Amino acid sequence: MAEGNQEETMMLKLYSIGTLLLEILVLLIKISFATIEGIYTSLMPKPLKSVKGEIILVTGAGHGIGREISLKFAELGATVVCLDINEQGNEETVKLIQNNGYQKAHSYKCDVTKREEVLQLVERIKKEVGDVTVLINNAGIMPCHRLLEHKPQEIIKMFEVNVFAHFWLLEAVLPNMIKQNHGHIVALSSMAGVLGLRNLVPYCASKFAVRGLMEAMIEEFREENIAPEVHFTVVFPYMVNTGLCKNPKINQKLGEALALLKPKTVAEIIVTSMRQNKLAITIPSFFMLLNDVLRLFPVKVGQMVKDFLDSGMEAD
Repeated sequence: MAEGNQEETMMLKLYSIGTLLLEILVLLIKISFATIEGIYTSLMPKPLKSVKGEIILVTGAGHGIGREISLKFAELGATVVCLDINEQGNEETVKLIQNNGYQKAHSYKCDVTKREEVLQLVERIKKEVGDVTVLINNAGIMPCHRLLEHKPQEIIKMFEVNVFAHFWLLEAVLPNMIKQNHGHIVALSSMAGVLGLRNLVPYCASKFAVRGLMEAMIEEFREENIAPEVHFTVVFPYMVNTGLCKNPKINQKLGEALALLKPKTVAEIIVTSMRQNKLAITIPSFFMLLNDVLRLFPVKVGQMVKDFLDSGMEAD
């Protein structure tokens, strides 16, 4: 009797091992197909989806990347809702859009760090313009000092603008996107959300938070099959010439390779990537690959490469 039980137990173990090996084999096959698909789509990009008729809310639209994104979407036939605490700069963006011959542009002043103000304003936009179908979370601030030279209030403000505002805007627009099974969320992180940089400790922490927010939200929607036609794109730009980078450190030996990026160029890449439903992009595109490869090596190797590139931010 005991021998029979042992044989049964052994058979169950063999069956479990066999099932596991089969599942691993199926996983490897799926990984192979996904890899081939990834290579194919990188060589043959997806067709661009139309944004004509979409109502696109852009935060930080009063200057820099936000302004250029607003101009680009207006050219493509979207209704653009420009949001900024800088009322004058925001209205200038709308005038630029209208001077280019596109009338579907609206300016709203908003402090995106204040939850109630955001929720009330989005309701107002819904009544005056319509439901927001695309959200571009672009607004951000970037004080540059050594960590212990940051004032506590400055750090708090950085997280309110760079992180908490994302949550308030998502709370305001996501429910309707889910209900309609249609929408797109674009969030600007930074290369400072991929690797740590001196003089940017709180800023890096805030941009890493945006990366975590977007990656976790993408997985939540994927695993629970929530509104498959609501898409997400997270963007990791290098230093952009918007005025935030007050004292950029550029390696002169590398010439234009690591020069400040132009806002218009960055905006065009962001809009194109959004229209291709890309999940994540770095600007320039090779930066994420470089980071991933370097992290396979000892930490010291990455530090050596950073020292060689010799680029970053000097303290204000």
